Amino acid sequence: MDEDPVASAPPNRRVAAGPDAVRSLLAVEPAETAAVPDDVAKYERFKKVDGATYERVNEFLRDRTYITAREWAIARLCADFRTETGVEMTKIGENLPELVPFMTDTYSPQAVNQARSAFEEKVRMAGATFLYGAMSGFFTADELDEVMYEATEVAKFLLEVEGVDLAVEEELAGEERISSVMREVREASEKLREEEHTCPNCGHSFGGDA
Repeated sequence: MDEDPVASAPPNRRVAAGPDAVRSLLAVEPAETAAVPDDVAKYERFKKVDGATYERVNEFLRDRTYITAREWAIARLCADFRTETGVEMTKIGENLPELVPFMTDTYSPQAVNQARSAFEEKVRMAGATFLYGAMSGFFTADELDEVMYEATEVAKFLLEVEGVDLAVEEELAGEERISSVMREVREASEKLREEEHTCPNCGHSFGGDA
């Protein structure tokens, strides 16, 4: 007796391979994508470095400044996302990869605040170091101008990366104002070094012509 070919055929266990069918079979719920705030979606400060790695940006900054790529990006964001009640640190941290192309991880508000504080501290220390160098007489006027020129070029480059459009006239005017201020600082420091001062703790006199 011949067997019924239909009855002996193996059961058909094939399933449709579409996403909906797979989710249904595995009881998987589609992940909901969190809505990005409008101001985050429109933010374009760092679009010029889209595609750059964190390591490359960090290397550039560490060769020319005291700050890291993380501190630079977060300091910029803290300035841009400041409201009447303070800095929106939660928004910055949660949307960091969307705001800054070379930042790949989200940050907690505490981590955002730590990066901002580190930036502020380094600016203060660098400022004190530079001002002492300018006031101490270590640099000649020409050497001080060269230091200021190099620092200004780096600062302008970072501003341009952030999307600031600097016209040539504005650049020249800004450089002249900075040079004028530094000349005044140097002249005032020369007079200060020529004056005699007394230490309030030990009474020792220093400075002056003697």
